[in-house]
Amino acid sequence: MANTTFSGPVRSLNGFINFGPTAAVSLTADTTLTMNDHAGRILLCNDADGKFLLPTITTGSAGSTAGDNDPNVASNLGATYTFIIQTAATDMDILTDGTDKYIGFAKSLVSTAATGSAWFPAASNDVMTFNGTTSGGIVGTIIKVTAVASAQYFVEAYIKSSGTQVTPFADA
Repeated sequence: MANTTFSGPVRSLNGFINFGPTAAVSLTADTTLTMNDHAGRILLCNDADGKFLLPTITTGSAGSTAGDNDPNVASNLGATYTFIIQTAATDMDILTDGTDKYIGFAKSLVSTAATGSAWFPAASNDVMTFNGTTSGGIVGTIIKVTAVASAQYFVEAYIKSSGTQVTPFADA
């Protein structure tokens, strides 16, 4: 099916459903993500030490508001990338281009009676690293990353971890 661009609001009384053979993509090697192939899909992480590079955030306005409402101007604001770890991480990274940074949170959940922790990225953080233990990345971890503004990816992560927990957020 071809891509379609609408110039006005789209109304669906029953919602849009993303399903079928392309709704989930298995990441089995280092991957540079793209809007067309990865946004809005479930990204199954099956590379324990994979490096997954998010697309550079484009607002379409080049610093002005002139092109904000032009559907012919490239913008990926609102694009969401949902990662689900299926193969336990050993050194898995979700990276930005270095200019884009993370905001949001990661909630660490542990399988023992210990209390989980919440982590918040520093203003300079542009990578999340999962090691399968202390920084999370155990099978069942879910990380949602959404382009929300120029140079800002919002993270909502529920990470399964073990041992003494540490933040997954860092500078590349």
